[in-house]
Amino acid sequence: MTASEQIKLKAPQDIKILKKAGRILSSIVKETSRSLKSGMTTRQLDAIAEKLINEHDVTPAFKGYRGFPACCCISVNEEVVHGIPGDKVIREGDIVSIDVGIIYQEFYSDTAVTVGVGKINSKLQQLLEVTRQSLYEGIKQAKPGNHLGDVSHAIQKYVEDRKFSIVRDFVGHGIGKNLHEAPEIPNFGSPHTGPILKEGMVIAIEPMVNVGTWQTRICQDGWTVVTADGQPSAHFEHSLAITADGPLILTE
Repeated sequence: MTASEQIKLKAPQDIKILKKAGRILSSIVKETSRSLKSGMTTRQLDAIAEKLINEHDVTPAFKGYRGFPACCCISVNEEVVHGIPGDKVIREGDIVSIDVGIIYQEFYSDTAVTVGVGKINSKLQQLLEVTRQSLYEGIKQAKPGNHLGDVSHAIQKYVEDRKFSIVRDFVGHGIGKNLHEAPEIPNFGSPHTGPILKEGMVIAIEPMVNVGTWQTRICQDGWTVVTADGQPSAHFEHSLAITADGPLILTE
């Protein structure tokens, strides 16, 4: 699907549905995050999210997607993204990324947060703050007439100015009637380059930020992405619509 085809999908009614989907997803992720505590397994956390998804009568977007076996991607510490929930026990001082998607009235919504478990050290706290803010720096640039590279560059500059590194192997994406649509949204790049952003586009911006090297590797399970040097990583994501008045965050 081309970027122009993705734009044609979006009518005013579509945006209303996407806003509702985003509100539902945001409430699911917030409640799941509040349930996180030391001693629970990542599988138990996924079960909480699945129960909430069922209660809202929406469909999990990830479960079964290309064979993924769970409702959430749950990634702990050095795990960057796509962690498969299982027997891993979450401990005090860990950081945990919770990435969830849903389908509501045929439209997809996608968001992610990284949270600390109990008291975390100052470096991890800074990592979370920088990653979260880099997302908003990118969102500020998501307005009609800007280039995609303006979004990417804003994220990269904010992160690297603070001596962290931005993952290059995984990127954000368009979203709508498919989980992944054009265009891809890199978290690194040059300003004033790439496709021009237009009113009606709906995208998911998701910086992944590492303490050490930006390089990653995929584990033997074929899904879980970890940092190449074993240092921690954080991940935040919002789905948003590009409107005449600027970016409209759908998943806050």
